Amino acid sequence: MKNLEHLIRNANELNIRGSVYIPIKGFSLDSRSIGKEYCFVARKGAALDGHKFIHDAIDNGATSVLCETLPEELKESVTYIQTAQIGKTLALMLNEFYNYPSDKIKLIGITGTNGKTTTTTLLFNLFRQLGYKCGLISTIKYIIDQEVHESTHTTPDIINLYKLIAQMRDRSCSHIFMEVSSHAVEQERIKDLKFDIAVFTNITQDHLDYHKTFKNYIYAKKKFFDELKEESVALINTDDSNAKVMVQNTKAKVKTFGILNMADYKGKILENSFYGLQLKVNHREIHSSLVGDFNASNLVCVYAVASILGANEDEVLVHMSSLKSVEGRFDWYKNNNNSKIGIVDYAHTPDALEKILQTIQKLKQPQQSIITVIGCGGNRDKTKRPIMAHIAVSNSDKVIFTADNPRDEDPGEIIQEMEAGVDAILVQKYISLVDREQAIKTACLLSNSSDIILVAGKGHEKYQEIKGKKFPFDDMQKLKSFL
Repeated sequence: MKNLEHLIRNANELNIRGSVYIPIKGFSLDSRSIGKEYCFVARKGAALDGHKFIHDAIDNGATSVLCETLPEELKESVTYIQTAQIGKTLALMLNEFYNYPSDKIKLIGITGTNGKTTTTTLLFNLFRQLGYKCGLISTIKYIIDQEVHESTHTTPDIINLYKLIAQMRDRSCSHIFMEVSSHAVEQERIKDLKFDIAVFTNITQDHLDYHKTFKNYIYAKKKFFDELKEESVALINTDDSNAKVMVQNTKAKVKTFGILNMADYKGKILENSFYGLQLKVNHREIHSSLVGDFNASNLVCVYAVASILGANEDEVLVHMSSLKSVEGRFDWYKNNNNSKIGIVDYAHTPDALEKILQTIQKLKQPQQSIITVIGCGGNRDKTKRPIMAHIAVSNSDKVIFTADNPRDEDPGEIIQEMEAGVDAILVQKYISLVDREQAIKTACLLSNSSDIILVAGKGHEKYQEIKGKKFPFDDMQKLKSFL
């Protein structure tokens, strides 16, 4: 608990109504989760305006309100802090409340359309093996040393993020590996956190339902690097054409990694099969059980981060060879009775889907067919639906379009929008089945001995989200039962 006066001592341009000599026990953006002597943060969001819930928050125990606009009715028992820079002010208050939690740990943030979850998880597992206590903040889960928590967002809201980092620091974590989404940058969820290393993996079409244009999406990612401090390191993937754009205005020291182009950490694929990769990084060889060119890039990135953090490179190489694939990322299973191979992957963007199908094409034998089961999420970027359908049909022998997480949309209509991307000469290669379980079952029935079935889009998720409810559904479980 700290006094409000202390929390706002470094903030400027505040319009304060009420006493600053009051205790603050916590913060919340949700009026329903307010506790006694909490500060309610009322800000305008994409879907809701927090100002509409100020009175509810006060009824639930809030004694202070941080807002952009003062309500018409002010209560004498409540302190109101009005500011035009609510993101900056909130970050200052949270840093004071949690004693600047990112200052005393190594914070590594990873952003990009694809590869964030795999890279953060591999780094977390690697540094655990190297003997460090670590924290993980990812799409799949949050981990404080060995304590696992369910993930709610790729990057939590700013209040929960600061709280989580403080908990990791208090549990003696020395390193935190976290995913940084474009939404998090745009919505100032990472405001004023001190990043030791910021990583850019790649950028391709995604989230245009939110950012509207690809240019806006690029600049949301770029903002992460624009705001780095001089003592930070920006690590970028030279194989991506937008990598240099990311660091045009950064103050951080720039380092590079890559497979195809020259880089400070240069990788080369020596072998690539279903049983793993053999790589050379800066003339040092690495063997990994991970599969595919995209994972080669992820592994080179992991090696680069470990090197920048000062880890012993010989130890890093030894432990990297034992790192396992992340759940739902090229997660494959072979039925030894019929030699059929099932693959589950989170690929939900055009680039990710194309890369995984290209990888399978490289790995498969001539007699093997590829059967892909794919859908597109509802209430998300509609423009990628026909593109993903085109990629699936162009790179597979057979395709089944099905439901993903339709959310509030009609899954049949989503599939129709996907079908619009299929060229007339390829229409015989696909069928559409709305029921995802039946789609997976049908794919297995259509397959012959040793064929490869890819179920894409949901990966690690153990549910289907339909009309606001989450119903249990596990792609890998279903695939194994039918394969």
